[in-house]
Amino acid sequence: MLKSMTGFGRAEQTVGDKTYLVEIKALNGKQLDVQLKIPALLKAYEFDIRNILQEQLLRGTIDCYISIKLNGTSKPVVLNTDLIKSYYQQLEGLASDLKTDTHSLLAAILRLPEVVSPANEVLSKEEFELFKTVLDAALKELNQHRTEEGASIEKDLTNHINNIEKQEANIMVHEPARKIRIKEEIKNLLAEHVGNENIDTNRMEQELIYYIEKIDIHEEQVRLKQHCIYFREILQSNEASKGKKLSFVLQEIGREINTTGSKAYDADIQKFVVHMKDDLEKAKEQVLNVL
Repeated sequence: MLKSMTGFGRAEQTVGDKTYLVEIKALNGKQLDVQLKIPALLKAYEFDIRNILQEQLLRGTIDCYISIKLNGTSKPVVLNTDLIKSYYQQLEGLASDLKTDTHSLLAAILRLPEVVSPANEVLSKEEFELFKTVLDAALKELNQHRTEEGASIEKDLTNHINNIEKQEANIMVHEPARKIRIKEEIKNLLAEHVGNENIDTNRMEQELIYYIEKIDIHEEQVRLKQHCIYFREILQSNEASKGKKLSFVLQEIGREINTTGSKAYDADIQKFVVHMKDDLEKAKEQVLNVL
């Protein structure tokens, strides 16, 4: 089964005093390129998160946004209460000596250095394990989207390969008549410009055999058929990532189609080649979306 490279996954869950939100968007990309946005609470686990994304997503341009909302019981900042008391006692005494108002004294103290500092919290290992369940849920949703879109792509690719094989079968039907026609055309041209009486029949037959062998397309059609069979085998395989391999096979299919067209010298076969090229280009576009 194929998987697309594009998809979206979102998961949100409140655990204890924290609400975790994970959003992951995946787009096409030749390699794995992860853009990760995480809060300070997860900085210590960034490498672990990247490894999880790499193992699950394999290829594509990944944009992962993670946020942690601290609920009412959490303490996003730390107050240095001892320092606040010390400041307050000293400033209160000074205000008393100066006979000034002390109502805004606490607000002024909170703006002093080292009174309020951010809580340098890092999720505990137990909390990180809980967070991973949210991350896994988002990845599961994204991979489900990838699988659904991949099924549609697989159906489309199969149709294109079917069409190429149909045109290949048409070419093989026309191939015997093509050779006979080319032989007759060469003989007629020689008779018209040289004259039958001036033609060495044995030499002419040898040259015709040599020429017909050069424009023979049987080997190309055999290889084309084998490439199509191999393409189907890859589609049905259990490999997690097939996009690159499918792209290589399509290149080989294109090479055989182009060679057939260059050797054809036949209007009907050229039409079949044009139809095959059309399906080939559409298949190449679709394979760009395959994981």
